[in-house]
Amino acid sequence: MDFRDTMQKVYSWACQIGNLGLWIIWLLIHFAVDLWYFALHIACAIESYLISSGILKRYKALDIDKLRYLAIVIESEEAYHIPAVIQLLQWLVDIGVKHVCLYDAEGILKKSKESILGKLNNATLFEEAGESNLLLDHKHITLEFASFPDGKEAVAKAANLLFMKYVKLGGSGKIQEEKIFTEAHMSEALRAVGCKGPEPDLLFVYGPVRCHLGFPAWRIRYTEIVHMGRLKSMRYGSLLKAIYKFTMVRQNYGS
Repeated sequence: MDFRDTMQKVYSWACQIGNLGLWIIWLLIHFAVDLWYFALHIACAIESYLISSGILKRYKALDIDKLRYLAIVIESEEAYHIPAVIQLLQWLVDIGVKHVCLYDAEGILKKSKESILGKLNNATLFEEAGESNLLLDHKHITLEFASFPDGKEAVAKAANLLFMKYVKLGGSGKIQEEKIFTEAHMSEALRAVGCKGPEPDLLFVYGPVRCHLGFPAWRIRYTEIVHMGRLKSMRYGSLLKAIYKFTMVRQNYGS
């Protein structure tokens, strides 16, 4: 065996040892991350239990009036779990939330609204509640059901309205002034076609992804968005904590 063959074998052994070392390091990092998330999950579960049982007193001092409108976005696969959705809404009623928008991209919740309304006492569709009805009853809730096609239809109607306005201005001297459409113009058009719903103060996302899943963007300009995890893992204590944290934050909207 010459010197070259010896060096090749040494190099091969070094590569194998190096690869083994990297694999062991990767396993250790993976184990540490899994252990961290497991400990975090246990801590959250214990905290949720303490909040639900009333041991943590500060969560009882909840100024729920600061939460005027709540939106709940649920990933479409999880939206099929209607009993869990009803349980979530019942918790919100117990907390004192009065106005809720339920959204999933495919409209699963909208198709099940009769079933949901039938399981809840003192629940009313938002569009059927009058402007003067402030729902003074603490246990009363209004529900709005929305889906991704609603947003597309709303934008199409508003854009068509703005286009027709632009066409009508074609023969007037205001054409140069009015041909640029701003956010205010779009908001006015959405309101005119009946699609300018309330802007939620707080939006909860239930599902594996951390995004609003197509919830109408023009309604969440100043909305605080919180990812709540999977619907099947929801806890009353976690829900109460998230609402409490929102009510304790001072919001600055700017000028």
